[in-house]
Parts: sequence; C-alpha cells; structure tokens
Amino acid sequence: MKEFIPLFAAILALAAGSVLGYYARQSIAKKRIGTIEQKLQEKISLAQKEHDRLLIEAKEKALAFSEEAKREEAQFRNRLLKTEQLLLKREDVLDQKISDLDAKEKDLQQKSDQLKKSEETLGSLRQEAIAGLEKVAKLSKEEAKKELLANCEKEFELEILEKMKKLEGEGREKINNRAKEIIVSAIQRFALSQAQEVTTTTVALPNDDIKGKIIGKEGRNIRTLEKMTGVELVVDETPGAVVISGFDPIRRHIAKISLEKLVQDGRIQPARIEEIVQKTQEEVVSQIQEAGQAAIYDTGIVGLDPKIIQLLGRLRFRTSYGQNVLLHSIEVSHLAGALAAEIGANVAVAKKAGLLHDIGKAVDHQIEGSHVDIGMRILERFGVEKEVILAMKSHHEDYPAETTEASLVQAADQISGARPGARKDTLENYLKRLGELESIATSFSGVDKAWALQAGREIRVFVKPESVDDLGAQKMAKEIAQRIQNELKYPGEIKINVIRESRVVEYAR
Repeated sequence: MKEFIPLFAAILALAAGSVLGYYARQSIAKKRIGTIEQKLQEKISLAQKEHDRLLIEAKEKALAFSEEAKREEAQFRNRLLKTEQLLLKREDVLDQKISDLDAKEKDLQQKSDQLKKSEETLGSLRQEAIAGLEKVAKLSKEEAKKELLANCEKEFELEILEKMKKLEGEGREKINNRAKEIIVSAIQRFALSQAQEVTTTTVALPNDDIKGKIIGKEGRNIRTLEKMTGVELVVDETPGAVVISGFDPIRRHIAKISLEKLVQDGRIQPARIEEIVQKTQEEVVSQIQEAGQAAIYDTGIVGLDPKIIQLLGRLRFRTSYGQNVLLHSIEVSHLAGALAAEIGANVAVAKKAGLLHDIGKAVDHQIEGSHVDIGMRILERFGVEKEVILAMKSHHEDYPAETTEASLVQAADQISGARPGARKDTLENYLKRLGELESIATSFSGVDKAWALQAGREIRVFVKPESVDDLGAQKMAKEIAQRIQNELKYPGEIKINVIRESRVVEYAR
C-alpha cells in the first residue's frame, strides 16, 4: 500500500500541473486577444480620422470648383452680353445703310428716267436736224456718208498706205530677224551629212553580152528573177544597163542587189537566182532593222514599238522628189527639236513627231489613203502619245495645227525640203509651177507682162503706167501675193516685184 502512495502523489501532481497549465495558457491567450483587439481598435480610429480628413478636403475642393465654375459662368455671360450688344449695333448700322441705298436707288432711277427722256428728245432733235440738212444739201444721209468717206479715203489713202507700209516693214523686219536667228541657230546645232542616198532602178552591166545570160534559155532566168523579186526587168531598151521596174522600193532594191551579185558571180541560172535572192532578202531585212535602230539612236528617241522601228527602216529605201525619206525624217526630227528648245516648247514631242511624220510612206503603196492618214492610223495602233499624233498630222496642212509642236514640225519639214539640192523636182512640175505663177500675175487688169525668175522664187510683174498708178501698184503686189498663198503650194517664199515704169518721149525737129 505504501508502495502506491508515491504513484498517487505523482498522478495528483501531474493532474494539478495540467490544470494549472491550462489556466495559464487561457490567461496568456486572453492577454494576447486583448492586445490584438486594442491594436485593431487603434487602427480603426486612425482610419476614421483619415476618412474625416479626406472628406473635409473633398468638400473644400468641391466648394472651390463650384466657386470657379460660377466665376467662369459669370464671365461667359458678360461676354455673351457684350457680343449681343455689338451685333445689335451692327444690325442698326446695316439697317441704316440699306435705307440709304434704297434712297440712292430711287434717286438713280429718277435720274435714269430723266436721261431716257433727254435721249428721246435729243434723238427727235437729231432726226429733225438731219432732215433739215438733207433738204438743204439735197443729199440723203447714206449718200452724204459715202461722199464724205470717199473724200477722206482719197485724201488720206496714200498717207495711210505709207504709214502701213512703214509699220509693216518694221514689224516684218523685226519678226524676220528673230525668226532667222532661231532657224539658223536650230540648223547650226544640227549636223547631219547632206549626202542623200538615192534609190535607183538601173543596174550597170560590164557589157551587153551578159544580157543573154540574164534572159536565159527561153527566158528562164529573167522569169525566175522577176518571180522571186516581184519586179519587171527591161533588158533591151538601155545599152549597157538593165532597168528594174516596180512600185515597191524594197523589192526594187532586192532585185538590184541580187542582179549585181549574179552579174559579178557569172553563174546565172534559176537555182542560183533563187539562192541569191533569198540571201539578199535576209540581208535587206537586217538592213531595215539596222536603219531603224540607227535612226532612233541618232535622234535619241526611246520607247518605240519594234514594228514602228522596222517601218522607219523601210523608209531608207523610199525617196520623195529624189530626197531619201529616212534621212529627211531624221533631219526634220533634229530641226523640230532644236526649234522647240529655242522657244521653250516640248522638245521630246517635237523630235518624235518629226521622226514619225512620214511613217505612212513606208506602206502607202500597199494601203489606201494619204501617207498622213496612214501614219496616224499606224501611230494610234501602236499606242504612240496623242500629242505626237497631233504634232505630225498637220505637216502638209491637211489638218490644222492645234499645238505649237505641230507648227514647228511643219516648219522643219519645209526647211528640210526647201534646202537647195535636197529635192530634185521633175521638169514637168517645175514648168507647171512657173506657168501658174505667171498666169496668176497676168490675170490682173493693167498687167503688161510677168516673168517667173530664180526657179519660181521671184516673179516680176510689169504694169502699164497709164492704167496703174503707184498706189495701185502697191495694192496689186499685195493682191498677187494673197492669191499665190491661197491657190498654190510651194516651199519657202516667193518675192513679188511690181514694176511701174514711166517714159516721156519728145522729138526735136
């Protein structure tokens, strides 16, 4: 029993310690909870104070904003009031001006009515005065007017003509000098060789014996050559030569080159002819392309369709009045470009139009129509600029010149064609032009005789002194020049000299 007493004592001590520990922990926990609640309460108090402070500041700011808004509203109302007062003043001023204008308008209307009445009165008085003058002078108004104008014209005609002639001469001299400066400058800037390549249809032969070979047995060779080239050969008419006849210049050129090669080779037979002609055709096609490329390179024009370049190359074998058309086109391109540069026009358009102005001549023997219309259709088909077409279509005055570049191309074309030696006109056309000039001059009343001189560049008209006075001679020169301009086409200009010679004859006996 005694042995369990310490055990019971230990158990009791343990139970007492547990109870004391539990109460100690509860006490400590309560103290801690009290401390946390105290801190929370302090934080809540601080937050409430901060909330009150912020609320007070917000109310103060709202009050300040409200007062500022009221001040701005008051200022805005003041400005509106001032503006309204200003508008009312202006409205009053405008009303006053309108009233003044109405009064002036009424005044003007009254004055206008008075003027109309005065004009009517003056008109009636004028009619009465005219009727009185007609009665006194025994002439009507129209008759008196005609007589007065006739007397004035007769009295001052010579003086007026002299002044007109003086002014016309001075103006023409200034214009001609300036035009010459521009044209000479343009021509000097352009340096094209003046050697013109003339396409011929005649092939020289070393002797007449070779004509038999050209004809061949039963005409086989000449028929083969004509069939392959599309031309006709005239062998017997010209000694020492063969004449090639055909409308297509390229075919004539192929036939010419082929015949020259055959004559040089000496082997003239159908198979050889076919071979030579085929090779020559290939060479000519290559020459056409090279000639077109050389033309656009020489003029500095880019962007042309290859088919247009080929048509340009065909112009190498075309002539007009003995002038090579391709060289003429290059010359016109350079001249038109230089003239455009002198006066500030479009140089690119002028040069391109000058180069392409005769493009229709490349196929005018194949297509119906003038070479101008054919050229316009070609350029439109290949998308050439409208400005270029407008500039090229009027170079023969078939269409009016609508642009400055068109006038420049026309002038350049005339300069190139009128240059001495550029063209070889036929005798028939030359004589026809001279005859037309003389017939126009002799058709005027009082003309004794007329002579065309200097290849049609000058015409001298001799008038009868008893029929035409000095004043009439001046009038006649102008009228002859006007008729020539209206009825004839010619390059350059024609000088008209009207000569009135007075002779006094006396005899001493």
